[in-house]
Amino acid sequence: MADPIVVKGPVVVPAAAIEVRAVRSSGPGGQNVNKVSSKVELRVDLARVEGMTARARSRLLEQVRTRVDADGWLLIKSDKTRDQGRNLADARERVVEIIARALIEPKVRRATKPSRGSVERRLKAKQVRSKTKAARRTRDD
Repeated sequence: MADPIVVKGPVVVPAAAIEVRAVRSSGPGGQNVNKVSSKVELRVDLARVEGMTARARSRLLEQVRTRVDADGWLLIKSDKTRDQGRNLADARERVVEIIARALIEPKVRRATKPSRGSVERRLKAKQVRSKTKAARRTRDD
């Protein structure tokens, strides 16, 4: 069984919510590629992640909705290296990154009015441009 994944502070993915499977990789490996199972498939039950607020959990599910199966498990695959241990570490790091990104509360955008000076500068620039274009027109007298 895999070790728990500590994300940040109280947010932890318990060991019971993690499944690890080693499979044959299509990536680097040379002649060993058909003999060694170096690719890692890490599955995480997102419903069992501990310490997340409801808003963070909904952000997480929104961010990974295309990578979650019908049972609510997130699948992370890693075959960057020829070493199973490094691929497992890479997959665990990616889980941490995904969950940590969902913990960040997005800033609320507040609408602002343009300053009087900026409005005046914009209108003045439009007048100048209009005069420039008007001067180019031919006149039929």
